[in-house]
Amino acid sequence: MDRKLRMGMVGGGTDAFIGAIHRLAALMDNQIELVCGCFSIDPEISKSSGKSYYLPENRVYKTYQEMFENEAKLPEGEQMDFVSIVTPNFVHFGPAMMALENGFHVVLDKPITFTLNEALKLKEKLDETGLTFALTHTYSGYPAVKHAKQMIVEGQLGKIRKLFVEYPQGWLSDKQEDKGNPQASWRTDPKRSGKAGCMGDIGTHAHHLAEYITGLKVTEICAELNVFVPNRLLDDDGAALLRFNNGAKGVLFATQVAAGEENDIKIRIYGDKGGLEWAQMEPNSLIIKWKGNPTQVLRTGTSLNSSVAAHNTRTPGGHPEGYLEAFANIYRNFAWTVMAKIDGNEPTAEMLDFPGVEDGIRGMQFIDAVVKNGYDDTTKWIKFGE
Repeated sequence: MDRKLRMGMVGGGTDAFIGAIHRLAALMDNQIELVCGCFSIDPEISKSSGKSYYLPENRVYKTYQEMFENEAKLPEGEQMDFVSIVTPNFVHFGPAMMALENGFHVVLDKPITFTLNEALKLKEKLDETGLTFALTHTYSGYPAVKHAKQMIVEGQLGKIRKLFVEYPQGWLSDKQEDKGNPQASWRTDPKRSGKAGCMGDIGTHAHHLAEYITGLKVTEICAELNVFVPNRLLDDDGAALLRFNNGAKGVLFATQVAAGEENDIKIRIYGDKGGLEWAQMEPNSLIIKWKGNPTQVLRTGTSLNSSVAAHNTRTPGGHPEGYLEAFANIYRNFAWTVMAKIDGNEPTAEMLDFPGVEDGIRGMQFIDAVVKNGYDDTTKWIKFGE
């Protein structure tokens, strides 16, 4: 292609939490340009946001329905190529489905939809249209995470036996939803967040990271959900024992009431030859522990030198590759995939390395399983996806 991909946005106004992160990530590699958007449910905020993003007035819309209808009528050389949807969970399915129906590719914030049934309908539409879809499970974008995945693919750790993944936060240790915090308000409201709180918000990230790195699938779950803050409507803490399809066993916990914690997702994986450890608070380091040999610390940009890590690394060794770059890797790989398809070329494996609709369905199955199982005081295992 001899041009950038043209992006529209649903959500992501100047009053939004994650919209600026999406824009920075999307624009980082100079492959994408923002051309239109419906940036808020409030038309005035959408209008003022579009003005601050230097968009023409006629490309700033009052509703996402108006945006898709108008963009679809524009000449092919002007209309957006894809939409980035960065809204609360209950406003995921409608815009995503309408975008696909009008021929636009989609990038969607996680979890994919409000319900599993909606996620399955999106997959049907994607299968029907052949359009490209990305889900922003950010932590899969780090070079060290991708290197870890490659090590397991190559069998360097041997057969995977044990996995521990955790995601502690502390920001909901008190009732922020009663203090005017808009992010807390919708995330703790079952009408806007869905049936899960903490497990839907960050537990899905931990689950996705475990399956992404190992290439394994969870087959059974034994879970517990907790509500520690009085009168909160959704879980703010939870844990699950996991059984994987190769016989491996795992432990997952996620909490938003670990007072003092910031955003400390981490994972440890052990095979019969060795293990590895990665933590998002120190993302450039991948710790490798060998049976009978010294521990190694591999670093992004230097000793983390696999082809897949190199493909997703931008800065020289010793310079941090952080959250924005990991986010940008999803957008860049998605953009290159779409560009290749527009040009009639087959995307490479490196281009196709971003979370998609199947990851989203797995996430919704995870939410359904932990909610079904998590409030039951009896200890029992349930089949994943049932």
